[in-house]
Amino acid sequence: QVPLKPGRSLMDWIRLTKSGKDLTGLKGKLIEVTEDELAKHNKKEDCWICIRGFVYNVTPYMEYHPGGEDELMKAAGTDGTDLFDQVHRWVNYESMLKECLVGRMAVKPIAAPKGEDPYFGFILWHDVCKYHAVTSYCHAFFLLMLVEISATLSEERRRLNGNYDWFQTDSLVTVVIYTKQKDMNAELVIVDCQDKHLRAEIIVDDHSYLVEVGRYCNFAVEMNIAEKVGKVEIILKKKDNIHWKMLGQPLESHSTFIKRTDRGLFYRKCKLVSKTEVTHDTKLFCLMLPKSTHLRVPTGQHVYLKQIIAGTEVVKPYTPILPFLPLDFKEPSLNAGAHIYLMIKIYSCGLFTQAVDHLQIGEYISVSNPEGNFKKAQVQTSEDLFLLAAGTGFTPMVKLLNFALTEVSCLRTVKLIFFNKTEDDILWRSQLEQLALKDERFEVQFILSQPTKDWVGKQGKISSSLLSEFVKRSRKDSKVLICICGPTPFTENGIQ
Repeated sequence: QVPLKPGRSLMDWIRLTKSGKDLTGLKGKLIEVTEDELAKHNKKEDCWICIRGFVYNVTPYMEYHPGGEDELMKAAGTDGTDLFDQVHRWVNYESMLKECLVGRMAVKPIAAPKGEDPYFGFILWHDVCKYHAVTSYCHAFFLLMLVEISATLSEERRRLNGNYDWFQTDSLVTVVIYTKQKDMNAELVIVDCQDKHLRAEIIVDDHSYLVEVGRYCNFAVEMNIAEKVGKVEIILKKKDNIHWKMLGQPLESHSTFIKRTDRGLFYRKCKLVSKTEVTHDTKLFCLMLPKSTHLRVPTGQHVYLKQIIAGTEVVKPYTPILPFLPLDFKEPSLNAGAHIYLMIKIYSCGLFTQAVDHLQIGEYISVSNPEGNFKKAQVQTSEDLFLLAAGTGFTPMVKLLNFALTEVSCLRTVKLIFFNKTEDDILWRSQLEQLALKDERFEVQFILSQPTKDWVGKQGKISSSLLSEFVKRSRKDSKVLICICGPTPFTENGIQ
């Protein structure tokens, strides 16, 4: 993120969108935009961007963009969908930019494909039959081939990701999902059973398989996982002891196997059950998952919180943590799945964090499925682990610390280098110091950029010279993993 000018906050942008001012430059008229027309609007003072087939005039949004004007200009006059998905696909751009909508991209005629693709070959043959009234035999042959192709694709899909079945007794319904995933575990299964809607997503590397049906399923969930064979059983309790003729009405994405980034985020409403002060400006929020939701946030992954603020949907990412650093290296039972803990810094001028802080106990906020690319295997093959954190960049390190000290026996050194402005900003200082005393492999180093004269520890900002004092191998040839999290300038300097 970049510093914004005064009067250019998110709230200021929301006010502008509701002012009635023409933000498209077209006086409310929607147009069809060709690629040539889009390419003409590629300057800061005249910038159009296409996202998923819709074109927006982002010129008035330039000074309000938290990532800065240069980031928006990377997609100026072009289709910015891929860039948007890479950086922040979680943002509801439709809500944020609805007053900037210019129109839809013009659809280009699709040329006849070359090569020997049988599917497109039959489409062309079908067109010939249609327009030249060839005998119904051609249509029947075409339909038969489509059925065969569809069956082949369906079989290929099942081969790749498995399938599902369901069984019932008088009181229970068991949904069984079969996958080819080895080492299946609870973190790879996300189940929501609410509002007469069952949604079960099984994570398979960077893809996921989804069972999603409506109408019948509004009951408590139990789950069994056969880890070695990749089988998941979801047990639903019937409301009435009646025979079900079908599991439910298949929804649009039912029984699909696609990339997780293409599936989109799914949210459920979670209740705020506690809010405790950690430092002068940071609080620990405890959110309770719905009773019939199964969700475990893997180490190194984050979720998104979503709130409607002044009529606009606002979304922010946060990394769940443990309720405290366990000195016995066992995750508390309270965190075994019913709750999500988030450590959030409350900014005085932060629209979203102020809204979260004003939530009352018992009120709800929407929480997404987990996302992230971090793999535990990166830690499991390392001998020295160095964690570089600044401010609330400490939050991803909490579960990582617990995992490393609990489950990775090959680690000889685990060192946290924790950067803050002042002593009052240090999160969980006493817990970290206790952990260092408890486990000889763990060491923590606090570094302040704005210390008082009484501070006797290290001071400064992240730099190669400063890090060279602390980032040292335990052995000459030891395998090292360095993880870094903090504000953008901090991470950029750390990587350099």
